[in-house]
Amino acid sequence: MKVTQKYIDELTYKIIGCAIEVHKHIGPGLLESVYEKCFIHELKLKGLHLKSQQKVPINYKGIDLDAELRYDVLVEDIVIVELKAMEGILPIHEAVVLSYMKMLEKPKGIIINFNSTNIFHNGQKTLVNKYYESLTKE
Repeated sequence: MKVTQKYIDELTYKIIGCAIEVHKHIGPGLLESVYEKCFIHELKLKGLHLKSQQKVPINYKGIDLDAELRYDVLVEDIVIVELKAMEGILPIHEAVVLSYMKMLEKPKGIIINFNSTNIFHNGQKTLVNKYYESLTKE
């Protein structure tokens, strides 16, 4: 399978669909950990491969540092998903996801905020970087 922008965009659609399904069934107002368990279950139901709560390696000037920096979910070893259950998505959340994407060399990241009225309209934000831009469209 060749990874293209189209493939990643289709995968993004599936991921956001899983988040919408979770939100539809349990609604806003719960802890992030509850959403994470439900979201992971939904991804697995869709046959998507994932890793969760894995350490993000930090290499600083050639030295690997042991830090407790962890991403929420990595889907199909391509898309990083950061889950939130708060008032809104803040610029710091975007910065964190962009940093994860850079350190892990992943082309796309999605922030999903379950404490929203509508995941599709105001509860998610997708981010891309140079790795995404370097892929072919089709």
